Amino acid sequence: MTNLISAEGLKKLCEEYDYLWKVERPKVVRGVSDAAAEGDRSENAEYIYGKKRLREIDRKLKHLGSRLKVLKVATVPAHPGQVTFGCWVTYEEEGGEERCYQLVGPDEIDVSIGRISLDSPVGQALLHKKVDDEVIVRKPTGEVTLYITGISSIRPG
Repeated sequence: MTNLISAEGLKKLCEEYDYLWKVERPKVVRGVSDAAAEGDRSENAEYIYGKKRLREIDRKLKHLGSRLKVLKVATVPAHPGQVTFGCWVTYEEEGGEERCYQLVGPDEIDVSIGRISLDSPVGQALLHKKVDDEVIVRKPTGEVTLYITGISSIRPG
């Protein structure tokens, strides 16, 4: 798994960690404590849900804490000559459909806004390629050929 992240992505993860640790967890702990004071815990839905939510928060905090220790902020070159971390890559598929994605680390993936993992089959195939390169991507459904039409440090369009 890639340990690269953008400065913006690192800031978001730190904010999420701080929110969970300083706001959400104390609120849930108070709720569990209040529910426990009401008596029989075995049939107290607020207590049971609160304990479950507390375990979820602690799991997330542990995960974020371990990721934050190993992440390295990467910068995108101003005028990339080849596909690297953080670049926006525009390519044409065999059928003529054009797509544009930013290659990011696993902590920033969000396909709905065009961010795919550097570790994905498409990300790995595009890495270190240049404009006008043909790229073969091996997918579970078979091989697909892509034609790189643009590389940019900022989102095109």
